[in-house]
Amino acid sequence: MNHLKYYHNHLEKYQTEAKNLYKKMTGISTLRLFIFLVTGFGIYFFFSQWKIAVSIGVFGVVIFIYLLSKYTDIKKRREFNKALVVINNDEIKIASGDFHDRDEGLQFQDPSHFYSLDIDLFGRGSFFQFINRTTINEGTHQLVNALKANNIDDIESRQEAIKELISKPQWRQYYSATSNLVAVETPAEHIIKWLKNHKTFLPKVMSWLPMVFGLAPIVLFVLTVLGFITNQALIGYWLFLGLGITGRYLKKINILASNTNKVKDTFRQYASLLDLIENESFSSELLKQKQKQIQSGDKKASEIFKAFSKSLDALDNRNNLIGAIFGNGYFLTDIKNSYQIEQWIAQYTNKVSDWFEVVSFFDAYNSLGNYGYNHPEFVFPEIVKAGSVIKAEHLGHPLLNKDKRVDSDLTIENEQFFIVTGANMAGKSTFLRTVSLHIVMANVGLPICAKSSQYSPVKLITSMRTSDSLIDDSSYFFSELTRLKFIVDAIQKEPYFIVLDEILKGTNSTDKAIGSRKFVEKLVASNATGIIATHDLSLCEISKALDDVKNYYFDAEIVNDELHFDYTLKEGVCQNMNASFLLKKMEII
Repeated sequence: MNHLKYYHNHLEKYQTEAKNLYKKMTGISTLRLFIFLVTGFGIYFFFSQWKIAVSIGVFGVVIFIYLLSKYTDIKKRREFNKALVVINNDEIKIASGDFHDRDEGLQFQDPSHFYSLDIDLFGRGSFFQFINRTTINEGTHQLVNALKANNIDDIESRQEAIKELISKPQWRQYYSATSNLVAVETPAEHIIKWLKNHKTFLPKVMSWLPMVFGLAPIVLFVLTVLGFITNQALIGYWLFLGLGITGRYLKKINILASNTNKVKDTFRQYASLLDLIENESFSSELLKQKQKQIQSGDKKASEIFKAFSKSLDALDNRNNLIGAIFGNGYFLTDIKNSYQIEQWIAQYTNKVSDWFEVVSFFDAYNSLGNYGYNHPEFVFPEIVKAGSVIKAEHLGHPLLNKDKRVDSDLTIENEQFFIVTGANMAGKSTFLRTVSLHIVMANVGLPICAKSSQYSPVKLITSMRTSDSLIDDSSYFFSELTRLKFIVDAIQKEPYFIVLDEILKGTNSTDKAIGSRKFVEKLVASNATGIIATHDLSLCEISKALDDVKNYYFDAEIVNDELHFDYTLKEGVCQNMNASFLLKKMEII
């Protein structure tokens, strides 16, 4: 398996690199300490010769600062490699089936959605838990929306984008590792709302006043040193004048600083991610379109974000008391930095949502590309405009172990309805989820678990799990009827592929048999396409009256007083049920 080999090789590579960088960090730390001690000793030794002492001090400080900068750069590289180690280690772990400690996405379950509650899309051991590699909250929501979209338009464009990302494993990992390096405090939607609601409070004169104001104390200092000015208090008066000007806007600057402090990490993170997007070469139309979306004239979005991030960091430095007093008193630094931030907001607010959306898009599509890369044996369904809704060879459930799962051949034509019977645990429900996931994955643009597939795009709607609700004061049966009414109303508006599992479980067997038959007949009369699994063999009689209804089953055999399942889809009606056998086997009856 080439993808596992890739992960093992790169895990070792990044681990080695992280160790080497740690050694360099240790070496630089030792050298910094040595420079510090030598500088201190030199200043002490030549203290009486102040020119030499000052020269040693300046030289030592310059080297110390250089080594500190070098140390910071190496530390960032080490953190980046450590993030890559985690990514590759996680992929190896997930490939072994160990992924149940990851985010289950339970908050995204929605009983009123077309299918998300029924097909193990979210929850423990779910498709979302298995596929999700998003690193930012907005990217997670983009992935969830893609899985729940029921979108049958432009599937080929999504396929091409995912195929291209499959071919870029290193770029995808660099993107995720870069994103993981910064902890983001404020969601993007809150940032956008703040930017749009911000009211500018600094006048245009502040575009040049801080620069001019900052020249005055320098001139005063030089003239004082040269003896042209004897009243040294003028420099102190200028300090108070600057603090007075700043004080006029201090309250609003404090509010601005409070808001910017919450978003600066986000802009630093997004600047790095935009840089990765801008500098990558894409060929698929969807990815090129997203790349074009972040262009802003002759400036790169990443450069615009970096400039803003620097302004945010500069304003954040006001927390240094000494710097704040002298910086504002002599150079109006808070006003200068606040003015730059306000000008950026005024110029780019309307573009920020586009930039954030693109970053989130690539975060979500990285998960899709990663999934495709991890399953090279899966196939992208051939999208057809007419013919069979699904014509798949060796179709299987993507989360089952490939060495154990039993795949099925499936061909279901438009406006056909399958009735699937079978013994308990024979594979009916798994088959329904397999078919449902084929539709969902194909619509997203993902490769599916099959040897081959032709697919005519269709939206999915299901009724497989229903529960009563004490809060809503609704019985199980009423909840089920509500769901079936939802399906009937939906198929009046547009075609859906309907998947049902043992409907009308909340009533007696006679009512269930009559009601189920009438409901399936209504669906067939509405030219619906789909599958229903049932234990009610009388429902299979519909096929005698309606040509569009076909019977299939999963079988079970009792051999040497043991149940055996072959999990193979067969045409016909199941004759072997196993409830009584299981009750006896477990000594219940």
